[in-house]
Amino acid sequence: MPALTALPPMPEVTVPLGLLIPSGYEYYFNGRPDRARYTRRAFEFRSDPVFLPLVHAFLDTCAAGQNEEYRYLFDLLGTELAANAIKHTRSGLPDGTYTLRVDRSATGLTLTCRDNGALVDHGRGHRYRSYLAAARFGERLAHEGGRGLALVDSLATAWGDNGIPDHRQVWFRLDYDLTASA
Repeated sequence: MPALTALPPMPEVTVPLGLLIPSGYEYYFNGRPDRARYTRRAFEFRSDPVFLPLVHAFLDTCAAGQNEEYRYLFDLLGTELAANAIKHTRSGLPDGTYTLRVDRSATGLTLTCRDNGALVDHGRGHRYRSYLAAARFGERLAHEGGRGLALVDSLATAWGDNGIPDHRQVWFRLDYDLTASA
């Protein structure tokens, strides 16, 4: 067996926030509840997984002011939807994007992930409906797909999608008191 050689140390790189976030939107990513009175926030993310730390920062800031458990769950479920958009839709293709929108109410947050549609065009037209489904409990470990949605199904107060494969919008609601969350 050939000897393993150590990789030379890589330099740390810091990318200025201003290169990734348009001026005036910095507060979407600061993790503080300084502007917690919002009713809707939306941001379009590049689909490269290297941008997922920005997704985490966005979701954490949207849930700022809530307890640690709530913030963790909101981030977990939100990054699941973002990862699904990158992995399973045209949003994950080079130069692809997806949008996360958070709607705030008195009782909880609703996150909607809008992607660029299915990777495969089934040629059925814009009137064709196909709704996503979470893997059922007994199938979750062995099932090829739907395991992440099973997580969303178990932990969110409610979830669903618009049923339009060409412009999918998947959403979940998480009540502040974690109603209906496992």
